[in-house]
Amino acid sequence: MQLTKATIADLDNIVAILSDGRDQLAEKGVDQWQGDYPSADQITDDINHGFAYLAHADDNQTVGAIAIVTAPDHSYDTMTGDWLNHNDNYLVIHRVAIHSNHGGKGYATQLFESVISHVEANHPEIDSIRIDTHADNKAMQHLIDKMNFTKVGEIYGVYHKDDISYVYERLTSNPKTMPHAS
Repeated sequence: MQLTKATIADLDNIVAILSDGRDQLAEKGVDQWQGDYPSADQITDDINHGFAYLAHADDNQTVGAIAIVTAPDHSYDTMTGDWLNHNDNYLVIHRVAIHSNHGGKGYATQLFESVISHVEANHPEIDSIRIDTHADNKAMQHLIDKMNFTKVGEIYGVYHKDDISYVYERLTSNPKTMPHAS
């Protein structure tokens, strides 16, 4: 799995991948992304800030998209719970989708493994990686658990008024901070 930073020329491709992801969620009865999120404006913002990436399989086919957002991420300002890492040395995984044409081949696992490996090998300043997903998105929760993230809390109404999302965090292999004393 290879990740390439997206450019504005990739906007339509990313919109198509995330729209397909929205359709996959709807087919499973998951209310996540049903509406105007993620919008073309959000994806454009991701691209302009250098957060948007395309995921390519070993045969160079584009199979998915992901946003890797730098701290601080204000979508977590109202989280109920407790972080493993209490500083701004973190990255956040948002807006992840593998196109349904490429489903069932382990690409989502490979995508997460690539992101985690890259961060741990090339960004010693990063102490943790964060992610959230809708309370009904069991497939993503399974993947997040499989990748050794710890559920640290919940957020309410961040993406849509009545949504509940579970928040997860994974410490990198070289965190420089001590756990927060309770």
